[in-house]
Amino acid sequence: MPELTDRGRLLRGGRVVARLLLVWALVAVSLHLLDLWLTDFAMPLWWQPTVFAAMLGLLSAVVWPLIMRFAPPRAVLFLGLFSFQLLGAGILGISFAVPEVYVANIRTAVVVAVVMAGVAGLVSSMLAIDEDEVFFRRAARRFRKDGSDPCDDPPGVLLLQIDGLGYDTVRRAVRDGNLPTLARWLSDGSHVLTDWHCDWSSQTGASVCGLLHGSNDDILGFRWYEKDRDHVMACAHPTDAAEIERRHSNGQGLLANGGAARGGLFTGDADHTSLTMSAVPILTRSHRRRRDPAGAGYYAYFANPINVVRTFGSALVDVLREISASVRQRRARVRPRIKRGGFFPFARAGTTVIARDLVVSAIIGDMLAGRPVVYADFLGYDEVAHHTGIERFDALAVIRSIDQQIGRLYRAARLAPRHYKLVVLSDHGVTQGWAFTNRFGESVEQLVGRLCGGTPPANGSRRGPRSGTWQLGAAVAEASTGSGPIARALRARVGRQAARDTHRTEEGRPAAVTRAAPGVVVVVSGHVAMVSFTEHEGRVDLETVEREFPELLPALVDHPGIGFMLVRSAKSGPVVLGRDGARRLRDDSVTGEDPLTGYGPHAADLIRRTDTFAHCPDILINSRYHETTDEASPFEVHVGSHGGLGGGQSRGFLMYPADLPAPGEIIGAEQLHRVVRGWLDHLGHPRPVPEREAELVAET
Repeated sequence: MPELTDRGRLLRGGRVVARLLLVWALVAVSLHLLDLWLTDFAMPLWWQPTVFAAMLGLLSAVVWPLIMRFAPPRAVLFLGLFSFQLLGAGILGISFAVPEVYVANIRTAVVVAVVMAGVAGLVSSMLAIDEDEVFFRRAARRFRKDGSDPCDDPPGVLLLQIDGLGYDTVRRAVRDGNLPTLARWLSDGSHVLTDWHCDWSSQTGASVCGLLHGSNDDILGFRWYEKDRDHVMACAHPTDAAEIERRHSNGQGLLANGGAARGGLFTGDADHTSLTMSAVPILTRSHRRRRDPAGAGYYAYFANPINVVRTFGSALVDVLREISASVRQRRARVRPRIKRGGFFPFARAGTTVIARDLVVSAIIGDMLAGRPVVYADFLGYDEVAHHTGIERFDALAVIRSIDQQIGRLYRAARLAPRHYKLVVLSDHGVTQGWAFTNRFGESVEQLVGRLCGGTPPANGSRRGPRSGTWQLGAAVAEASTGSGPIARALRARVGRQAARDTHRTEEGRPAAVTRAAPGVVVVVSGHVAMVSFTEHEGRVDLETVEREFPELLPALVDHPGIGFMLVRSAKSGPVVLGRDGARRLRDDSVTGEDPLTGYGPHAADLIRRTDTFAHCPDILINSRYHETTDEASPFEVHVGSHGGLGGGQSRGFLMYPADLPAPGEIIGAEQLHRVVRGWLDHLGHPRPVPEREAELVAET
């Protein structure tokens, strides 16, 4: 970051006066229009709107902050609606102070309050004013009055994560003007852009846990099956997220010692959290330590009625933008595409606008409090890329909006009581392609279930497309011919084995997890699919699979949507099977063509590590990646997806201040953690003390 003497474009005295006069005039005009519109609101004299607007300004500037300072925090947890109730009561009180002004009831007063908040928000947007600058200037003055020196503390660090934004997409967005703030940093030489290679599980759960806690062992996907518990772990489920953090946290996470986590999956042992999945249930050490009252982040943001109107107004615009983009895609017959109706437009607005604004507000509060390390996740781009594609116009619009917020934080950081370094990164990239279900007419779960003797749905798959099912016959035929050399070899192995009855019965106890076939569980996570055979304890070897399901492996290895799969042989150890070759990971010997060609130079090591995980499935499948077209078919019904190897999903980006040590090549999220920890050491941040040592110190 440039020196603090470079203040940039900040709020000046002239702009303050202009804002006050413009708001006063527009509020007066709005009050006159409300007088004409509302039957329960009357201002019969010409001067009343002007005086009433002045008193409203006084209420907002002086009385309102005092009221909110002492109002109970839980009063505004319901999306700030109580804020308007209080402000409406104030307006009702003003009506008694101004002669002949008539406000019939509190409902009418609330309507007036909403309109006034909208006018104030509109003016702030028109003048490009960041309200935060006012508060930061006040904080800076208070800081100087206290006699403190921000140089006494090491510079703070903001870790700003743009979820799903890949390295190659960042480079093109910088080139094309879609990331103007980041482009300016690179042009000025204040920051350096590099990439980092994700783990095989290139998704938020593994990456963020590795980044914040220094370990992502046994995290196989965004969802995975644990045979010993008959349970599907889901990173986005609060209880599962808390359990994942419990397994990996040692109390020395990246955000320990007073840090903050905003809008992510895990706390990183932070003392301050909001919108963090693992902090919802009271299961983690960090949650028990947290000093923030429940809903503090919502309170701080929604206490201001202007924020409520501005955020929900922007959310409504985003809903309309999503509907328009979806219609444009259908009319232009863009391929690949998926259905984007139903609840998705509202879910999109929740991530691209509401969650974003809450996170930014919380970060500003963290800087104002001088917290040492703050991690935040902007997940709007990842959500839109799943449904629209990685570099289509509406996905790029989301990137621009996030870049705008990063610029806002950059300006605010210059006024914070503490110096801050801004690090911008992503947890993974995204690879685009036509969804497996839509391309081949059946999901991978149905494919495996059918090959394992399961009964297909009577009316077909709900996940399949209504049209284009003509490809199902071709896919089934291609998968069953055994034309590939590995499929022929697998069938020959089965043929040489003694034939015996392998009658299987359904398990006696009720299943907690849906079976694709009796005794078979299939869980998908983006570009990977995990197959587990629940009638066997522990890891099932290749030889057992061949005996019980002789057609399964040959059909899978020859399927046009499957790139490779990991199995473990009782004789040869872990083996990667592809259509035209196999690779034994024990000694890296290859038969035929290497199935990992095209999946990156680190693929074998990443797969070898995954094979050691305690809950590694019996068969772990990766989608087929086509280097020529840079696409792969995800096992979930997405356009842009991630979670495996192949293409941009494996390459996240890292943009860091140029005065920090160069990180070198980064392979895996655990190494990314070590890089950031090294930066904190370099800046002078003390390392967190292990909990046991802290207890001993407290006892003495």
